[in-house]
Amino acid sequence: MTVLIDAYNIARPQGTGVATYGRNLARAAAGLGHEVGLLFAARTGRGGDPLLREIALAEGDEAAAGGRRPRLLGQVATAAGGVLTARQAQEIALSGEVILPSGLTLPQARYWNAPQLYGLAHGAFRATGRMTRINGPQAAIAHWTYPLPVTARGAANVYTLHDLVPLRLPHTTADRKKTYLALARRIAREADHILTVSDHSRADIMRILGVEESRITNLYQSTDIAALMAGVTETQIAREVEGLLGAPMRGYYLFFGAIEPKKNIVRLLEAHLTSGSPHPLVIVGAPGWGSAREVALIEQLAKLGDGKRVRWLGYLPRQTLATVIAGARGVVFPSLYEGFGLPVLEAMALGTPVITSNTSSLPEVAGDAALLVDPLDARAIARAMLALDTDDAAVADMARAGLAQAERFNAQTYRARLAGFYARLLGTAPLPDIAAPLTSAAGRAAPAQARAA
Repeated sequence: MTVLIDAYNIARPQGTGVATYGRNLARAAAGLGHEVGLLFAARTGRGGDPLLREIALAEGDEAAAGGRRPRLLGQVATAAGGVLTARQAQEIALSGEVILPSGLTLPQARYWNAPQLYGLAHGAFRATGRMTRINGPQAAIAHWTYPLPVTARGAANVYTLHDLVPLRLPHTTADRKKTYLALARRIAREADHILTVSDHSRADIMRILGVEESRITNLYQSTDIAALMAGVTETQIAREVEGLLGAPMRGYYLFFGAIEPKKNIVRLLEAHLTSGSPHPLVIVGAPGWGSAREVALIEQLAKLGDGKRVRWLGYLPRQTLATVIAGARGVVFPSLYEGFGLPVLEAMALGTPVITSNTSSLPEVAGDAALLVDPLDARAIARAMLALDTDDAAVADMARAGLAQAERFNAQTYRARLAGFYARLLGTAPLPDIAAPLTSAAGRAAPAQARAA
């Protein structure tokens, strides 16, 4: 069958956790033998030349990339009653002459484009409360990897809600909360099915949006980051991190992710400085919304001691990021709230110990393989770092435990869960028990907390 997947996040130049989710979903669907269609919203405006349409696809959607959006909401509102309720997608045949960004090159995929679809659909929803319908791709399933006000005619429309952070921690996001809640409620009512990525998020969505248990499924998610380091020896990793950071293998702590309020960067910095650890804290991530306070503090601390205590690298390409993760003594991810917590899984998949929060979905992902701490307690975070500072045996034990835990979320397991879900959705087979948690968070959190304490 054909599975249509939005490229709303996949098309973003620096990628996000949702972009990783979308790419892995596309690979899993293709691995099951399905035809995958990726739906872009690139600006065209260059006539009907096929090569120019392909070039527009490579340049990306300006709205998704954070650039220029439709100029006047009034224009969108005027159009919403007509063309926006049935946008037309056109297939873009790839000639091979245009070199696409690496994140867009997915095997066995067909490429579709509906110009400015996502930016215009959001504007139309704000103005009218209506979902924008898309015509063109003939798909059995339209899989929207983000809460988008878009539906595909003739397909089963599935929406992934990763979390409800804009509603649970409203001060940490820039969303228009009234619009977000209206869209989330509409998806909850009208979606053919809702997917999510943890049992914690599933419970939130059922409770807050009133979704029936039978209409929401947790498939968790997987990561492909270990493949980037296949065949790379520890000696090579050590040489590369020495070149990148001037630090030895296992000689630094690492945080990676967007710099934004929910990531709890200020307490992480406080914890590291008060711990007195001889290992510097390396921060990898681009500034996000509401990060002025965090960015100012990071920049200030990075200047002290010529960067010997705190170093900020900004955004790194994924291959380089994988190397930096693999060489760290530990990844510290004390987020206040996560729907899944992909950095925890990615660190474990690369054999790096993890310190993370005992809240939201993070204990589900970490299992027994991480040190779990109260993210509101900077001293607890500091104690966890000190526990790893001089104990090389503990670092090695946690690395092995993390690799084993990461296997619970491997690509094969995710693909099997996805196959079962598609079978039930289309009525071809009963769905296996995929809602059961991979780990018992309640039973597993205590040992890790005890170690951290």
